[in-house]
Amino acid sequence: MGANNGKQYGSEGKGSSSISSDISSSTDHTPTKAPKNVATTEGLDSSTRTLSTPSPGLILPSKSSSLSSPALSSNGHETNSSSSSSAPAETVAVVHSQPGTHTRSRQSKSHHHAPIDLLPDHSLLQIFSHLPTNQLCRCARVCRRWYNLAWDPRLWSTVRLTGELLHADRAIRVLTHRLCQDTPNVCLTLETVVVNGCKRLTDRGLHVVAQSCPELRHLEVAGCYNISNDAVFEVVSRCPNLEHLNLSGCSKVTCISLTQEASLQLSPLHGQQISIHYLDMTDCFSLEDEGLRTIAAHCPRLTHLYLRRCIRLTDEAMRHLALHCPSIRELSLSDCRLVGDFGLREVARLEGCLRYLSVAHCTRITDVGMRYVARYCPRLRYLNARGCEGLTDHGLGHLARSCPKLKSLDVGKCPLVSDSGLEQLAMYCQGLRRVSLRACESVTGRGLKALAANCCELQLLNVQDCEVSPEALRFVRRHCRRCVIEHTNPAFY
Repeated sequence: MGANNGKQYGSEGKGSSSISSDISSSTDHTPTKAPKNVATTEGLDSSTRTLSTPSPGLILPSKSSSLSSPALSSNGHETNSSSSSSAPAETVAVVHSQPGTHTRSRQSKSHHHAPIDLLPDHSLLQIFSHLPTNQLCRCARVCRRWYNLAWDPRLWSTVRLTGELLHADRAIRVLTHRLCQDTPNVCLTLETVVVNGCKRLTDRGLHVVAQSCPELRHLEVAGCYNISNDAVFEVVSRCPNLEHLNLSGCSKVTCISLTQEASLQLSPLHGQQISIHYLDMTDCFSLEDEGLRTIAAHCPRLTHLYLRRCIRLTDEAMRHLALHCPSIRELSLSDCRLVGDFGLREVARLEGCLRYLSVAHCTRITDVGMRYVARYCPRLRYLNARGCEGLTDHGLGHLARSCPKLKSLDVGKCPLVSDSGLEQLAMYCQGLRRVSLRACESVTGRGLKALAANCCELQLLNVQDCEVSPEALRFVRRHCRRCVIEHTNPAFY
């Protein structure tokens, strides 16, 4: 049925206007995790299933689609298969009118219905709800019924686009235009937009999202390095419900703030606050202290903040975080090598809220900064201090005595951490589940035995590049049967 109706759809496209654009590439694939677009089965009436007027549908053909169906040019005519196979890896998105009924009515007399046609609409909607964006668009080209179901607004709370060669700006424009058909210029159902790794996404594409999706709550543009401050300002100003923003790898972004127009419209009592809770600015190399100060002042509701490899940040930036964002629960400063003990003292002012802290490879941090964290953050669950070579057993002891709820600890490549520090951990932090001691030269079997004897919930132990005997590793295995031991000792099996 699918192949037959596919030919029918191509033939009908000859008489309709169409728009062509580069939208996918050889990297087009089905994500391992399907979007969370779950359609409900209640309240599905004929007005929902059938659109009032013919409307365009976005077709996202896969790399193999040219092998199973004739290629379509920008005006809807079939093209020679040899020419389509010699084209670059990029494929074409075609906007056509709704599939007609006159051709299908003649064909239905001579062809039996496929078993899937016997399913009721609510069952097909449930199936469609598990499909990624590109597959859902392909379903719209099968027949009139699938077209109407595939564009049901309840399936479009999430849009996910991937691929380095994807013409993301055009794909976003076509999708939002189609989704705004019943509510002109506004898409009220779209809450999540994920455009990770689309290097051709520019400010123009984000401006379309900002103008068309006022209910947006979740935006990911990781790896889209052509995005600049202007587009980000536009999104946060026009989408007041935005809570999750991933800008990792957007090296041109140096700040997050409201546009000047949006600021003027706010009353003094409202303030210039942005509702973002989750912000990932990993690899935003241009971010400096002043930019983080503006972010902290405008985003006081932050609970998750990731600043990995923001190499220009210093201790002064941490002071602004503690001053404006008291609710931060997770903070990553990995590879922020200019942050030291003074900055960690400011981070410790977050006090009881902090649960997750990563200061990996922050070589200026010593026992002094760790004592501040231990004193003011008793509810800490996760600490990554890998590569902090100034950390010793004294700092580890303060941490163990003050943070008894610690679950995960990474002190790999800390040469001054030894068995004495591990024994204090084993005594006070008996709920430990994950411990990494990779390349800790001073750790021997005595410290591991203390951990295994007291931390019965241990699930992962990394002792790669440590001078640990096979006997100590066997002791750990006997006492912690569920523990995965990562090691480089060929004598231990």
